[in-house]
Amino acid sequence: METLKQLNDKDYKNLIDDIGALISNAHQKIAASVNSLMVETYWHIGKYIVEYEQNGNQRAEYGSGLLTKLSKDLTLRYGKGYSLSNINKMRKLYLTHQILQTVSAKLSWSHYVEILKLDNPLEISFYAKETENAQWSVRELKRQMNSMLFHRLATGKDKEAILQLATKGNEIQKPEDIIRDPYVIEFVNLPDLPHYKESDLENSLVENLGRFMLELGKGFAYIGRQYRITLGGRHMYIDLVFYNVILKCYVLIDLKRDEIHHEDIGQMNLYINYFKNEVCTDGDNEPVGIVLGARHDGITMQYALQGISNQLFVSRYQMYLPDRETLERELLKLL
Repeated sequence: METLKQLNDKDYKNLIDDIGALISNAHQKIAASVNSLMVETYWHIGKYIVEYEQNGNQRAEYGSGLLTKLSKDLTLRYGKGYSLSNINKMRKLYLTHQILQTVSAKLSWSHYVEILKLDNPLEISFYAKETENAQWSVRELKRQMNSMLFHRLATGKDKEAILQLATKGNEIQKPEDIIRDPYVIEFVNLPDLPHYKESDLENSLVENLGRFMLELGKGFAYIGRQYRITLGGRHMYIDLVFYNVILKCYVLIDLKRDEIHHEDIGQMNLYINYFKNEVCTDGDNEPVGIVLGARHDGITMQYALQGISNQLFVSRYQMYLPDRETLERELLKLL
């Protein structure tokens, strides 16, 4: 009989790894199954509550205290998980998703707890679909909600496009779909500095790369910073380079600490042309260039971009979360 010492170390390690992967996969499936069952159960609870109310029983028997009484009685009988807040959200889950099949099996109850804090049905639908598509964690979802992502993407679209955004999420089909205006980078922690340089901004974005890529959107892979190109014996450096695997193209970002000027457009156009001829390979689509600054003059940018056939965009960043009331007013104008 083969003893433990006689076992091949490499084979045994592979055995442990294979078993470990199997166990880990099983745990993930069990957790997903439990989450899905929990959300479905809470949907049915919400349905029972609404049907009870619609039959007139709420006013006749308990008045406005129905949910409070339910919370106390269910907690006494079944323990945690039936707080008044949770009971309210179960009811709201049903009211916002009256067909069970519209409830995503890929979202946990914790996801829905955050999403159901919203009142706008379009927002609720968007964040549920986008969380499913992008596989956001609860933390990532909360950050995107705080940054008013739906409002930022919806601004400037027509009513039909907004409704499509709400029902399907942000579908990436063309370069314009990855552009946001503004980009919100509150995580860089630079507003507290009296003065900062473009290199400070770049350093902070790279240090918070995960959060920055979440703000950029779906499909981004980081290539590098200060990407050097050499033309005519002169070295030039592109601040940040990414690759978008959905669009199959390089995305070049040039950071401007303050205002974007017309010469910045020409510089980015040069970078794009260089990548088209020297870096892109078969299968790559044309690169996208984004000049990202704190502000710009619209008319100047209009003239600077006129006649440029490359995929070149100008956008703003801001270091504070957008004002919700202002964005909601803008969105209401479009609906």
